[in-house]
Order: sequence, then structure tokens, then C-alpha cells
Amino acid sequence: MKDFISDSYRGEQGQITDMRDVSLLSPYHGGSHQAWAEGLRASSRHNIDLHTMPDRFWKWRMHGGALTLAREYLDSNKKPDCLLVTDMLDLTTFLALTRHQTAGIPAILYMHENQLTYPLPDHPDLGPMRRQRGERDLHYGFINIASMLAAEMILFNSEYHRHELQNALPNFLKHFPDFNELSILTSLAEKGRVLPVGVDLNRLSTEPPGANLVEPPLIIWNHRWEYDKDPGRFFDALYQIQVNDIPFRLALCGRNYRKRPAEFEIALEKLSSNIIHFGFADEETYSRLLWEASIVVSTARHEFFGVSTVEALYCHCFPILPKDLSYPEIVPLEFHSQCLYANDEQLLSILTWALLNPEDSRTIAAELADKVSIYDWTSISRLYDEVITSLCEEHKFS
Repeated sequence: MKDFISDSYRGEQGQITDMRDVSLLSPYHGGSHQAWAEGLRASSRHNIDLHTMPDRFWKWRMHGGALTLAREYLDSNKKPDCLLVTDMLDLTTFLALTRHQTAGIPAILYMHENQLTYPLPDHPDLGPMRRQRGERDLHYGFINIASMLAAEMILFNSEYHRHELQNALPNFLKHFPDFNELSILTSLAEKGRVLPVGVDLNRLSTEPPGANLVEPPLIIWNHRWEYDKDPGRFFDALYQIQVNDIPFRLALCGRNYRKRPAEFEIALEKLSSNIIHFGFADEETYSRLLWEASIVVSTARHEFFGVSTVEALYCHCFPILPKDLSYPEIVPLEFHSQCLYANDEQLLSILTWALLNPEDSRTIAAELADKVSIYDWTSISRLYDEVITSLCEEHKFS
């Protein structure tokens, strides 16, 4: 990976010497948000101080999280060099409540997701917007926009995410009857840049003997059991593979935050003879399944980055992924035709090929494993360190 740390960031012996105090505010601290924050704190050269709240009641976190974190921040009596906050925080409210202590401190907003383009479920009784009868509550998108305006820098976890949000902003603002402030679009675009999520790949144990060689091939699903990952589409492909009498094994991992989706209940019945794991996997089991698996499939309708996909690729799983969202950024261009699909027919075709050609798919998977190692925190934390230092230096002289 290219060394992005500038010469001015090093001491005479080539060691990084410039350390800053950073307050990281994470009001929805769980899952990928927690892994990101704690991974950065563990690997950064800066002093990262975490201010967090549990990952539940996401709407209330976006409304009230700023109040609680402002109180805790003021009680800490700390004055950091920089604030690093997630998109679940109402940054404007936080800054207003702490204005005497945070005046002059630059803020970086990290966009894990956004509330303007996150897909809604097909059924209005499911998902986060069910109380609005399936309609998007625009207020949460406006919290995102106000926070973006208040921040000195906006970081997106993928180019796809940045591009999609920028394209959605004009129509969102035009929705309002007057004073829609379209002029802010230029300044928001200028503040934005892409900085991928770091992933603790080193926690995944070294490849065990015989990994990926057990027959029949193991397909792993390691995504959330939610509508935006479209598990029904995934299972439809497997049912066709089953009809075609192609042998496979199946591990269904990932978290489920609600009543078990019907698609998984049906699959548990139809694919019972194929399933070797069903449900959330602890770290040891998850690592073992990733290394044993030969193929990882995504049918996501929404993916702003793809931590679980990076983990599977690192463990030498052959990927079968949509030809859009953030996946074309994770998978290098030379592998797109072999791994990315545009429709259900291509999904089935690539899956069939991978199952029937395990040696060839393993060769491709091994090449891809080397490519995604750049996302490990040992490499990517340097990019975060450089961004933080650069912003602090720039703000010091502004």
C-alpha cells in the first residue's frame, strides 16, 4: 500500500512524532460503528478518547444523543485538538450545547451511512420507517445535512456513498417550499473525501490446514438478516442450484435485529441438508467458517462499504457480488467480469461456475485476498492519522 504519510509528519529517525488529542463521539456504538471506533483508537498514533452510547433506539440517538454526549463531554473537562463524530450524531446540537468548550476545535464527520438514500423496505410494516407507513422521515436526513454543514471535513466510507448522497441532495432540498439553500451543495462537495473503513483483519486466525478444500464447497452468508441485504434473492439462487443437483454446503451467519425473517425460516426447511451453521457466530466460529468457506455471496440492495465482504475476501472466499453499490471499489477492476453480476441470470451463472470449478475459483480468491489486506487497520490507520494532523494544522493557522 502506498505510504500516504508526508515527510513533515516524521521525526529525524523516520518515526511519527506528531500526536493529537481526539474526542470521538459515537452515539450508536455497536456493530460496524463500534468496530471502526475501537479499531481506530487501538491503531492510531493519536490519542483517541471515546464518548459512546449503546446501539439501540437509533431515532432517539439522532435526536437525543447530542444532549447526553454534550453533558458527558463537558463533565470530562477535556479540550481536544479535534472532534471526530459519526453520522448518527446531531453535530449542530452538540456544538451549541458545548460552544464555550468546543469553540475553535475542528470537527470531522464520518459518514458510515446517511438517512437520505438508505433504502426503505418493500413492505411498509417492516423496517425503521414503519411508523411513517413506509415513507421516509425527512427530518433525519436534515440532521445529516446540518451536521455536514457544521463539520470542517466530511469523510465517506466509499466513493459510491459520497456520489449517491451528493446526487440525492438537490432533490431533497428542492422538496421544501422556499429558501432551500441549494448554494450549500458546492461547499459540502468541497468538504467531502473518501476514507474507507478500517477492518481488524489480523483478528481472523491464520488459515487452518485444509481450509477451502472440504467438499462439497461451503457458501457463506455473513451479512445482517435484514431486508436491505435481500436474502430472498440469495435463497432463490440456491434453490435453483439445488434443483440443478449441484452439491454445496451453507453457513448462514450475520446478526438478526428483529424476529427471524420469513426467508430464513423457509430456507431452514428447504436447505436443511445443506446448512452446517444457522445464526449468529461468535468470533472463533466465525473465523473458522470464513476460512472453511469457498464462496461468499451478496445480494444487497444497499452497501455503503462492505466490512463482511472484505473479511470473507481476506479469508480466501471467492466473491459473487452485485455490479454496483460499493463492490466495484472493493473488487479490483481486473476481477469484475468474473465476480460481479448485473442480474439474477448472471448471479446464478457465476455461482454455478464457482461450485463446479473449485480450483479456479480458489486461485482467484487467493489473488483477491492479497488485494484487500490494504483495509487492515495496520495500513489504513495511517490515512486517518494524516487527515487528523492535516486538519489540526490547517485549523491552527486559519
